[in-house]
Order: sequence, then structure tokens, then C-alpha cells
Amino acid sequence: MDVNVILSQLDTASEEEIGELLQQFNREVGRGSACFYVKPKQTAKLCQAVLMVLGRQVQPGCQRTCVETLRILSRDKRVLAPVATREGMLTLGRMAKLHAGQEGDNQKSPQEDALSEEEERVVVEALKCLCNVVYNSPAAQQVSVDVQLAHGLCNSLRTAHTWHHEVGLFTLRLLFLVSALRPDVRGVLGRDWHAVRLLSEVLEHSLDVRWVGPYEAARPDPQTLPVPAEDNERAMEALKVLFNLTLSYNRGEFRLMAAILRQLLMLKTETEEKTEEAHSHAVNLLNNLPVSCLDVLIDVPVQGGQEKYGGKNMDAIQKLLDFMEKRIDKGSNYKEGLTPVLSLLTEGSRHHREVRRYIKAQVLPPLKEVKIRPEIGSTIRNKLVRLMTHVDMDVKQTAAEFLFVLCKESVDNLLKYTGYGNAAGLLVARGLLAGGRGETQYSEDEDSDTEEYKSAKPFINPITGHVEEPMPNPTKEMTEEQKEHEALKLVNMLDKLTR
Repeated sequence: MDVNVILSQLDTASEEEIGELLQQFNREVGRGSACFYVKPKQTAKLCQAVLMVLGRQVQPGCQRTCVETLRILSRDKRVLAPVATREGMLTLGRMAKLHAGQEGDNQKSPQEDALSEEEERVVVEALKCLCNVVYNSPAAQQVSVDVQLAHGLCNSLRTAHTWHHEVGLFTLRLLFLVSALRPDVRGVLGRDWHAVRLLSEVLEHSLDVRWVGPYEAARPDPQTLPVPAEDNERAMEALKVLFNLTLSYNRGEFRLMAAILRQLLMLKTETEEKTEEAHSHAVNLLNNLPVSCLDVLIDVPVQGGQEKYGGKNMDAIQKLLDFMEKRIDKGSNYKEGLTPVLSLLTEGSRHHREVRRYIKAQVLPPLKEVKIRPEIGSTIRNKLVRLMTHVDMDVKQTAAEFLFVLCKESVDNLLKYTGYGNAAGLLVARGLLAGGRGETQYSEDEDSDTEEYKSAKPFINPITGHVEEPMPNPTKEMTEEQKEHEALKLVNMLDKLTR
């Protein structure tokens, strides 16, 4: 359908006729027609005309069709000028039932009153449209700040427990876009509108967290069904928003957040891929929290722990180790996929003795096999040592730092597990080529070596980190004349070298 035809009829058409016209347009676009993409001026006028229709008192059915049209048009950056205005954003905010600054103070959030199915679809379409507009238009991003769109989204978070799935999902997705694209809003979200607390409550509800003690959730029953897909999807969006906020806002109930993230690490979703994605978001957010909060991951008195690690529970740390090894085994995208969990485990080991002791027992157990180079093999130690010579500098440094901390930043201990050649990059960067220790202070307990290592230690090549087979004597089968001839050749070579 020609856009000019729609424009010529919208002003005089009835509400029912407007709905039919726009529905036909939406269907044609849905079939792949791209007529409006080649006519940005006309489609910008269509945006303006549809906004004017929404300014009238029309029924939810017509509202839904109009907002669906705007959502389709908002994919094209060239036609967003009418929508990326104060009036346009307030209209969409009203359709989404959001409090957008003072103009919306008398409005209700979509959860305060039960919505009909048609009204709910209007809200969802409006939220989707706002996502497109905010993502595609810097002007709309500024207007969203001016009309306090994020404040309206936070008001919606207060009734998250009543959300229908798509309303909640796109509310969180829009809040993610605003917090990602406008860093100046993050502090206000956390400080004035309590977004960190509200999002933590969204996570608690989505993951069905049940508290049994301060910062300790009930252990998931192995027979419990996986987290439903819709709940998991909303939880992932909430984690992404929290990640943005904690980049700039350093106050809040971070220990509570760490406890929720511990519970997330212990849960399963409907697929292994989604579980790994959830753990990835948890790792990213844990990296933003103060390292002092990480004790919440291991301090769960009700569940109990392991006596040899001071009564601490290492289940969550083991989940992180399993996640790390999966990311190593993928063999790609190490910088984004692997370095966050390596950094998290490094800082956890540096500041929490029990965490370091547990991880070292899993990653760097007492050496027994010393005849194979440390980078050869399938153990987690072998995999990490291979990463110490990776082509990506960040990956190489992060892996080396992790092993160095596990060795209590002792050069001698590190070389024992990696060999001098693999560790050279770290030692140069740290100024420790001559040996010594890093700056962090660790406990004085010493690691005991196995009998196999003690007996082989004098024969280990410090460069390669393993016992090498003795090289055959090249002169063993030579006659005296051949030895004399080779000696003269060596003298001549040395003479040329000195000259």
C-alpha cells in the first residue's frame, strides 16, 4: 500500500477505518514489502500522523495497531524525528503505562490495575517501540533523560511480581538500553530511584529465591525442575541492567546481590546453553562487586562446608571452575568469554585464603608427573599453562596472573608448575626475572612436595619445566681423528666470531 494513500485518509477516517488501513500496511511490511524504506520523508510523515491518532481517545484495538505501525517504522533511523521528540516519547510512555517525569505522575503503572489482553498488547508494543527508538536515535536518548523515562521504568519495577512475561521482559530491556547508552543516568537510577534494590527483588522473584539465613538461600533440590525459560529470560535482562549500574554506582546491598548470584550459579535452566549464559552474566556482575563481598559465596552456615577449608562451602567456587574450563575448551572468544571468570577467580584467591587453597588443590595439585612438559596434556593446569603463551596479550596476562596468585606470587612455585619459558612474559612484566615474590602478603603455610617431585627435582629443566631425556653424546662413536677434526672446526668458528 502506498504511504501517500494512507496519509491522505488518516485525517478524515474513522477509528475503525484507521485500524484497517494500518493493519493492511503492517501486513504488507510483514510480508517483506520495503516501500517505506525508500521514502523516508513520507514515512516520517506517517509517524507524525500515527502519533496524532494516538493523541486522541481511541480504543485499545486501534492503539495497538498504531503502536505496531510505529514499532515497524522505528527500525529505520531515517524516520524517527517525529517520535524522538518530547511529545512523541511522552505519547509512547503513556501507551506503555510508564510514569515519565512529572507529566506522568497521575498515571498508573500497568500492574496497578489489571489490564485486558488488548491493553496488555498495547503496552508490550509500546515498550518494543521505545526500545527501537532509544537504540536508534541519540535525540530520543536525550529526551528519555529529560522526561525521566528511567524513573517510570523503576516505578514499574516496584510491581514486578505481578508482571506478565513480555511486559516485564521489555521493561527490563528498555531499562538496559537507557542505562547502557546514557552512563549519566546510572548514578541517578541507583541513588535516587533505588534501581539496584528493585532489580535484586526482580531476580529474587524470577529465580524463586528462598532465604534460610542472612545472605544464604535454600539449597536447590536436585529434583527441582529447571528455571522456566520465561523466568530465566527476565533474570538475564535484570543482570544486564545491574551490570551497567554497578559500573558507576558503588553503593548498595552488594552482599545480598552476591548471595542471589550464588544461588543462580547453583541453578539449572532448561538447556545447558542457557545455563552457561546465566553463569556468564553472573560472573560479569560478580566482577563489579567489591571483592570483600565474595565471602558470601562460601559462607553458608546452614548448608555447612568442608572442615579442611575452615568450614567454608566451595560448591559455588566449583561451579565457577567448571564454567572456566568449559570456556577454555571452547577454544575461541577467550577475551570476552574467559578473561572475566579468570579475573574473578584471581581476585577471589588473592583476598580469600580458603578460596585460593581450594582452587589450587583443583588446578595445581601436588606434582607427580614431571616427565611431560607442563603445557602438554588435558588437565586444567595444562590448559592454563598453554594460555600463558596465547597470542592475545590480555588472555596471556590474565591466565598467568591467575596461576601466579595460586602460587602465592612466588616465582619459584610458579616455575615449578609452568617452567621458565611459559612464565617469562609475566616475570618480565612484573620485574621478577631474577626471582622473588609479588607484593601481596599470603599465609606462611608451605606446600608439601610429593616424593616423585623431590626425587626428580635435580633433573628438571627449569626452562621447559620437566625432566628431559638425556641427549646422546655426539662424540661417542667418533674416532680420535674425527674428534680432532671437529675440535678444529669449532676453533675456526670461534675465531671467525671474535673477528
